[in-house]
Amino acid sequence: MDTAVGLVQSYLYMNGYFTVTEYPVLELLADGEYRTVTDVDVLALRIPGAGRVIDSSDGSVLAVDPALDVDLDRIDLIIAEVKEGKAELNASARDPKVLRAALNRFGAVPDDRIGAVIEQLLEDGEAEHPEGARVRLMAFGSRPPVQRRKKYRWMLHGDLVGFMHRTIGEHWAAAQTIQSKDPALSFLLLLEKSARSSE
Repeated sequence: MDTAVGLVQSYLYMNGYFTVTEYPVLELLADGEYRTVTDVDVLALRIPGAGRVIDSSDGSVLAVDPALDVDLDRIDLIIAEVKEGKAELNASARDPKVLRAALNRFGAVPDDRIGAVIEQLLEDGEAEHPEGARVRLMAFGSRPPVQRRKKYRWMLHGDLVGFMHRTIGEHWAAAQTIQSKDPALSFLLLLEKSARSSE
């Protein structure tokens, strides 16, 4: 998995999302063969009330990063592009066929409604799923997009790392017991352990 995609996946996971990364979008050719058109870097789903439990005795959970602008009372679906450079959507991320494939992966959007959802996503960067979920286009990168006012939400890798680092530090008593195989989270945990080694 791409390192930047791994970071975004860890960040979203920390905020209560289930994720699919590098989701392949296929196209049926005239000769009956298939080809991969592109892949969607991250598909993420958050259900209301989701979160990482810190203390099982009282059920307390990690707070969601306010920068994500999550509506805690609704299902949140994110279709995300991840870049190491500018946080921008490429052409394939705005392709209606790719968005159709992503929406179909999330769940049933009736054929007579999917066109309107895609149109709204492309127009506003956000749409209403027929079942009431919020669907959003997002881009993650190391630098802001050329034009900061975009019709989609964008976030910087540095802000993701900052949130994760602060969260680990604030909940160190619990975090230090985690033995994660997640590369990004494991690296941040190791950094924190190293920084606290003299304590």
